[in-house]
Amino acid sequence: MEKYISSWYSPALQKEMPVAVYGHYGFALLLVPTAAADYLEYERFQLIETLRPFIESGKVKVFSIDSSNNDSWMNYGAHPLHKTYMHRQWNYYVYDEVIPFIKNNTSEATPVVTCGASFGALHSANLFFSRPDIINGCIAMSGVYDLTEYTREHYDEDVYFNSPMHYLSNLQDHEILQQIRNSHHIHLFSGSGEHEDPGSACRFAAILYDKGINYELDIWGQEWKHDWNTWRVMLPHYLSTRF
Repeated sequence: MEKYISSWYSPALQKEMPVAVYGHYGFALLLVPTAAADYLEYERFQLIETLRPFIESGKVKVFSIDSSNNDSWMNYGAHPLHKTYMHRQWNYYVYDEVIPFIKNNTSEATPVVTCGASFGALHSANLFFSRPDIINGCIAMSGVYDLTEYTREHYDEDVYFNSPMHYLSNLQDHEILQQIRNSHHIHLFSGSGEHEDPGSACRFAAILYDKGINYELDIWGQEWKHDWNTWRVMLPHYLSTRF
């Protein structure tokens, strides 16, 4: 399995931002880490190893990036306006820097699908639903889709526009809605075990249904907890059966 690490100084975030790349060909899977973790989290927890057959066969090329959660919503000493600012800057980093990097290392026609677990699921969904013109779908595992779950009661316009549960229900722009509807890869997955919240995925799916957006909602049983053991089974299963 080919692997290399690239890095550059991000104008949006004003710091060095590394990206781990796995594979040589295939659609681009953009991995967003959970909570306060980094770009190597999926490798450390052996999820990348479970994807080895798909990577080596050229089905998928994986790009794993850092989040800005430690500078935004998990920076508990920061002012809420700083947190929203850093979240917004991280979005710009993905859209204006990471997506062009992916295209330069694949092709302009290569589909990009975001993917994440836990907090990474919210980010993955938000990245896609905010910019369906440059991202082609999302795989969201064990997520909640209401950003106020993380904002400690802070709510403003920036929170609204980064909280899919809030802005999608009010989205009226026909062009953006049609771009979202054109996606064949909107996947919401959750277990039902300890620390999982399958109701959040169900509530978000109801909004998608009301907007005429095709999606897949799959809720696994009580034995599937909010944990890497679940995601190491879940993601390869769906890559093998849905892509």
